[in-house]
Amino acid sequence: MKIALVSTFVPFLYGGARNIVEWLEIMLQRAGHEVERVYLPEIETTDTLMPQMAAFQWLDLSAADRVICFRPQAHLVRHPHKILWFIHHIRIFYDLWDDDGYRPIPNDRYGRQFRAALFAEDTHAISEARRVFTNSKVVSERLKRYNDIDSEVLYPPIFASERFQCRQYNDEIVYICRIEHHKRQHLLLEAMALTKTPVKLRVCGASSSDAYAASLQQRIDALGLQDRVKFAHGWISEDEKISLLADCLAAAYLPEDEDSYGYPSIEASHAAKAVITTTDSGGVLELVVDGVNGFVTLPTAEALAAAMDTLYSDRALATRLGKAAQKRLAEIHISWTHVLDRLLV
Repeated sequence: MKIALVSTFVPFLYGGARNIVEWLEIMLQRAGHEVERVYLPEIETTDTLMPQMAAFQWLDLSAADRVICFRPQAHLVRHPHKILWFIHHIRIFYDLWDDDGYRPIPNDRYGRQFRAALFAEDTHAISEARRVFTNSKVVSERLKRYNDIDSEVLYPPIFASERFQCRQYNDEIVYICRIEHHKRQHLLLEAMALTKTPVKLRVCGASSSDAYAASLQQRIDALGLQDRVKFAHGWISEDEKISLLADCLAAAYLPEDEDSYGYPSIEASHAAKAVITTTDSGGVLELVVDGVNGFVTLPTAEALAAAMDTLYSDRALATRLGKAAQKRLAEIHISWTHVLDRLLV
């Protein structure tokens, strides 16, 4: 079968939205399909969004037997056999609209008309799809709430999960992901200052904001955590990430209202490590069950500190939660076999 994978991207910005496309491409090719990957540059500003959306509708992908679309606004592409693996809306116009810190235009007559036009275009384009999948229950609920469209949750796996392994449970909690304010690395630093055990923390990742990364280093210094916190600002290699997860005590992932469970949490699970997250982290809560394969705490420094101390003090518990984390992946059908079965039905 000839399959076109269509998604959008912000030039020079890399993240999980590209992984889901490129890993699926490899798995489809291994299954014998001919695959074309199509990336559409998109900048989500009010003066460029609508013209970009119009351009997407004129793309001719008729040579493909099937089109699978991912990141918005790729779903505007027209094709008689269009499948969506919908990973999120343009959230600043959807669930983040009422937050003045995110809304890109005033909530006035023009702003509301712009938003209504976007809703209408999205709903029409998504309704054209043969089937609609999402990457989490959170996203499925948003599709139903804002567009009145039903969808099926299809959790994205990681590529070559067998690379991840568990060697030991040392003294270190690791947090490996992009260094961004909404990932809340600062909250974990505040928690470290309240811990009562010698537990350690390692924070790794690149950032689109040097200012936020600098503020984290300043906070480490101000809290006197230089001996217990290692901060690596910049992408680490896959080999280094695999090694860190193999040896760590547990992993942390506490974004604010994330769309999905996030690759950091699933990578840690494959390495048989418990995941610490918070009650407001969104899709992560579909993977992490409190006291079963990790800890789900209140989003406070005090609660996070208590979780880290508990894991440090009870290695048997850390081991038990870590092993359960591996089992949880199978329970919610996180596998490429399941993905291909559903996308190609």
